[in-house]
Amino acid sequence: MLGLLLRFLPFWVREPVFILVGSVFGVRIMYLAFREHNWTAAGIGTAFLVFTAIRVHTVVRALSERRSRNRTVSAATGAAADTVPQPQPGVGSATFRKEPNVWGQAFAALAVFGALGAAVWVAFSAAPDANSAPEPASCSDSAHEKLPQAYARKPKPVTGDELCAALNRPDLAQLLGTPDEVATTASGTDNTAPLTDGKIAQPEAEVRFDTYTVNFSATYNKLSIAQLAELKKTGGEEARTDEVRGRPAVFSSDHTMQFDISLGGEESSAPVEEGPLARTLSVAFDRKDGGGYYDITVWSTSGAFPTDGVLLNIAEEVLPTVPGWTAP
Repeated sequence: MLGLLLRFLPFWVREPVFILVGSVFGVRIMYLAFREHNWTAAGIGTAFLVFTAIRVHTVVRALSERRSRNRTVSAATGAAADTVPQPQPGVGSATFRKEPNVWGQAFAALAVFGALGAAVWVAFSAAPDANSAPEPASCSDSAHEKLPQAYARKPKPVTGDELCAALNRPDLAQLLGTPDEVATTASGTDNTAPLTDGKIAQPEAEVRFDTYTVNFSATYNKLSIAQLAELKKTGGEEARTDEVRGRPAVFSSDHTMQFDISLGGEESSAPVEEGPLARTLSVAFDRKDGGGYYDITVWSTSGAFPTDGVLLNIAEEVLPTVPGWTAP
């Protein structure tokens, strides 16, 4: 459609438009190509500039021919004026219209389409750069289904969205020791604890980075940190007790679970496998350790995880921002 429109434009409007668009696109593409060392883009930019140079040559040649033709017409008109009697002023005098100025047409076309060229340049400049840092993921604020009945108990449990808002803080990557990374995904879910018939609320949030994944959950049961530590030791896990903001805490390590979901292909012989090792810091809801706790778990696909000091720092910063947290 645009090509058809340009074909019907006058020569002294169409050619300046070709020159303007070709030069704007050519220069911009060449700039991006050299900055990103993209030789394919450099070839495209060169094609635009060659096309523009051809249009400039066409306009220059047309101007030269027009000036030559005007000199010939002027010479012929002067010779005829020497042999033809000049009409008396006011009596049968002929009115001659001045031919449109070529340069005026060209500059008018450039002025009209100059705004178009500027808009194209600004659009390219404002477009997101492929090499620019991505925006960190944000927690979903979309409407959720009705909360499970377990969330109606008193005191009211926090929701997955509230845990996500507390965990997905701007300095989380720095606390993890990977300050140059940004969160790729962030989410919160309103779960219930397994094997409790939906009677125990267990909301959780998860924030993923390129290196680490952090899971933050709250379990509203009657199990104390002391009992949890004993339970882990009985199960053969390592459990090291500590304290976070005056509340009992325990460190433990366990493997995550890896699920293999078949989408029409060959079924896996082991749909659930042992995943990478994860490190968890569990912190009691209150100083008296009356039951219930928060879990902060970190793991990576490589199987590595940060030191216990990193988990302590995350807990020290994140837990006080959870709704319902009271200072000791």
